[in-house]
Amino acid sequence: MPSGRVNDKQPGVLQSLDWWTIGIYVALLIFGWISVCGASYTYGDTDIFSLDARSGMQIVWIVTSICIGFVLLMMDDRFFDTFAYVIYGLLLLLLFATIFNPHEIKGSRSWIVMGPLRLQPAEFAKFATALAVAKLMSTYGFTMQRWKHFAAACGVVLLPMLCIVGQKETGSALVYLSFFLMFYREGMPGSILFTAVAMVMYFVLGIKYEEVMLWHTPTSLGRFIVMLLVQVFTAGLVYVNCDDKKEAWHIVGYSFGFTLLFLLFSEFVIPFDVTYVQYVICACLILHLLYKYTRTRMNNYVLIALFSLGSIAFFSGADYVLNNIMQPHQRVRINVLLGLDEDLAGAGYNVHQSEIAIGSGGLQGKGFLNGTQTKLKFVPEQDTDFIFCTVGEEEGFVGSAGVLLLFLALILRLIKLAERQPFRFGRVYGYCVLGIFLFHVFINVGMVLGLTPVIGIPLPFFSYGGSSLWGFTLLLFIFLRIDAGRNLIRQ
Repeated sequence: MPSGRVNDKQPGVLQSLDWWTIGIYVALLIFGWISVCGASYTYGDTDIFSLDARSGMQIVWIVTSICIGFVLLMMDDRFFDTFAYVIYGLLLLLLFATIFNPHEIKGSRSWIVMGPLRLQPAEFAKFATALAVAKLMSTYGFTMQRWKHFAAACGVVLLPMLCIVGQKETGSALVYLSFFLMFYREGMPGSILFTAVAMVMYFVLGIKYEEVMLWHTPTSLGRFIVMLLVQVFTAGLVYVNCDDKKEAWHIVGYSFGFTLLFLLFSEFVIPFDVTYVQYVICACLILHLLYKYTRTRMNNYVLIALFSLGSIAFFSGADYVLNNIMQPHQRVRINVLLGLDEDLAGAGYNVHQSEIAIGSGGLQGKGFLNGTQTKLKFVPEQDTDFIFCTVGEEEGFVGSAGVLLLFLALILRLIKLAERQPFRFGRVYGYCVLGIFLFHVFINVGMVLGLTPVIGIPLPFFSYGGSSLWGFTLLLFIFLRIDAGRNLIRQ
């Protein structure tokens, strides 16, 4: 009997493929091309299939993407497991070399220019990183509960992220945060995810209401809310992780009681900044948690105390980072997002124009190639980062909802495929793919609607360009090939 496949009757690759996912992929490619046509079309154009037009070049990218997908499906699925680290290492070297690339496009050094062809290695590093993380986490004895293993997995993700930041491509680097969704699925403590969410809340609420005063006191409403949240979150962690309900309620009662008492004193007697009192309350709370540790020897009390201390340190440094470390255009974008500035002629222009385009589409849209905002080029980057506004203007609410339902179907299908993998390598890689797609769709659509920061990442299979389309195709079809080999009997 020949080596390799030992059962001639076992299903082949084409029989084992998930054709539902491929069907969704093809549908997204078709709707994506229609959107690129609408976004790049100029009144008077006679041939949308010409290679001189972006709609014509997008066909080239689509055809080559399908060829890449076919080649991947014909490969042995064990190739990706065997050479995961090699692929990751090569892409990491390419990312590092790109930092010193002499070609700068729109302020970014993330592109490799080879004559008429431009490639962005950051798009291909996503699948390489996903393979390396899956390889690492599928090794014998790996567990997310051990800090050494967790740190190694984080290191695999952070290395390409740092290289991409060095290329001045912050938006693409932030995509790598999606890997933490997979970490959570594979056993990362929920407290880490909760801490990340808490930090975002501190930053948004603290910065947004920094200049708003509470009642008639010199107390910043933003700082007041954040310090109150630190105390509430600390009590909640004690309630959940220490199983000490009585202690948790004592923390809430004392914190709220003293805060309210001094707030009333500041309002009606002597005005002063109540947040100083809240800092003192948090300091006493941290000391009390350390005291509880000495009495019970429960490490969770120390971790919760570190959470409280880290929360205060993070919030205290957030304002400094915003005003002294971030670039001016980044500060303006955050202020526009939080509603602190409008700047409709500057940083808020893209979002404002995209909202007008989407709103003008109404329920059923203006029809293919009939959009006015996009045809008159009011929306910058309307065929790349802001292509969803073309969908909203030409196809209306119905078309936009249909596109989002297609992406939802893809996400749900990826979850099903990931969960049915017999080996951890396939499951981990599947959830990496899922996280990356989810992050791209959520952030891209959100920034077009003015709900998330404008960080310049493409909408999968819609935004114009070869690098992103090839990158997403590689991500998806490697997973489909791994999934197709799940039932094969090996020797």
